[in-house]
Amino acid sequence: MAILLDRVVRFIEYPNPDARRAREAVMAATRATSCNIFRRFDPRGLTISLAHFSADFRADFPADFRADFRADLFSQFFGTSYDCDSMTVHPNDPLLPEAKMHIVLPGAPVLARIASSDSCIRGKSASFVRHIGIDLAGTPLEGTFLAGQSFGVVVPGVDSKGRPHKVRLYSIASPSYGEDGFGRVISTTCKRTIEEIPDENDPTRSDGHPLILGVCSNWLCDQSVGNKILVSGPNGKRFVLPANPSEHDYIFMATGTGIAPFRGMIHELLIGPPAGSPSHAQWKGPCQSKIHLVMGSPYRTDLLYDSWFRDLASAHPNFTYHTVISREPLSQPGHGPHTHHYVDARLDFFRPLLDSKRTLIYACGLAGMQVGIFKALAVAGLGGQYLTVHEEIAAVAPSEWTTEQIKRRVRPTHRCMLEVY
Repeated sequence: MAILLDRVVRFIEYPNPDARRAREAVMAATRATSCNIFRRFDPRGLTISLAHFSADFRADFPADFRADFRADLFSQFFGTSYDCDSMTVHPNDPLLPEAKMHIVLPGAPVLARIASSDSCIRGKSASFVRHIGIDLAGTPLEGTFLAGQSFGVVVPGVDSKGRPHKVRLYSIASPSYGEDGFGRVISTTCKRTIEEIPDENDPTRSDGHPLILGVCSNWLCDQSVGNKILVSGPNGKRFVLPANPSEHDYIFMATGTGIAPFRGMIHELLIGPPAGSPSHAQWKGPCQSKIHLVMGSPYRTDLLYDSWFRDLASAHPNFTYHTVISREPLSQPGHGPHTHHYVDARLDFFRPLLDSKRTLIYACGLAGMQVGIFKALAVAGLGGQYLTVHEEIAAVAPSEWTTEQIKRRVRPTHRCMLEVY
C-alpha cells in the first residue's frame, strides 16, 4: 500500500523542497489522479496517515508542516477539511465526480443573461420566491456546473460604505445538463429577503420601522428576461451526486430555498436529459434507487416546486415526497416543527434505510438545521455511518449534547452531505 501511495506523490521530483513547494507539488499530483484514489487502491477501507508515506518522503517535510500537509492532502482527496491525524475511508463512501471549481472568479465575473423568471410559490404566501433561469451561452461557465454546486452573483454598484458589493452565492436548481440539456442555461431559487428590525433590538430607535431589504436577492428578483447580470463560479465540490448514482439510496432534507439543489439532483436521477442533449446517450434511464425528499416549510403555500415533486412521486414508485409543515395545525400524527422531528417521529419507517450501507444523507437549508439532524441520528443510535464525534464529547449521552457542542465537536462523514447558509 505504501508503495502505491508513494507512486502517487513521487512521480514529481522532490529536490529537498521547502514546505510551500512540497505542498503545491503534492496537491498537483493528487489532483492529477483521483480524489478517491485511496479507496480505489484498497476497497476494504483503511486508515490513512502520514505513516503510509516512505521515511525519505516524510523527511522532506518540517515537523510543524506535517499536520498541515495531512489536512490539505485529505482535503484534496475527500473534498473537505480535516484536523485529524488520520482518516478512515470506508468502502461504501460515495465516489464523487470531479467537479470544476472557480473557473470564473468573483473579481472578474462574466456577463450572463436572465433567461426566465417565474414565481414558484403555490397560491398566497408571505414569501416571494422566484425560479430564475440564467443563460451562460458564450461564457467560460457554459456546461461546467454539476447539480448541487453554486454560482456567484455580483450586484452592480457599491454598498453603504462605498465599496463594491460582495459576491452572493446561490445554489443551482438545475441538473448538470442545465435547463436546456446543453448546460447553457442554469437556474436558481431566489427568495426576496425582506425583514423588519424588532424594536427590542434597539429600544431607543426613532426611525420608525424600516424594512431591511436583501441587496442581491431583491435585485436579482427584479431583473427582467434579457437583462445582463455578472456571475462567477462554479463553487462547491462535495454537495454533488455520486459518480454512480445507482450504487446508493438517498435521503434529501431541505428547508425553504434549500430545495434548489434537490430539484436539479432529482431531475437528473429520474427524468434525465432531453433527446438531442449531449448527455442523453450516457444516461442509463431513471435511477431505481430509493429516494426520499423531506421538505420543510412554515405553511403549505410555502412549498416550492410542490406540484412538480408530487407528479414525480406519482410516476416513480421509488421516489417518496414528504412534506413537513411547522406552523399549521395538522391532524396527521408525528408532524413536528422541523424536518429532523419528522424523521425522528417516523423512525420505524426510516431506520432500515438509515441502517443501510447504501444510504447517503444530503441536507440543505438554514444554518443550524444540522444540529437537529445530527442529534436525532445520534440519539437513535444511527450516527455511526454519518457522524464523526470528537473524543471530548464521546462519553456524553447524545441526548445531553448542547447546540454548541454539536456545532463544534460533531462533523458529518463522507456519507452525510451538508450545505447550510
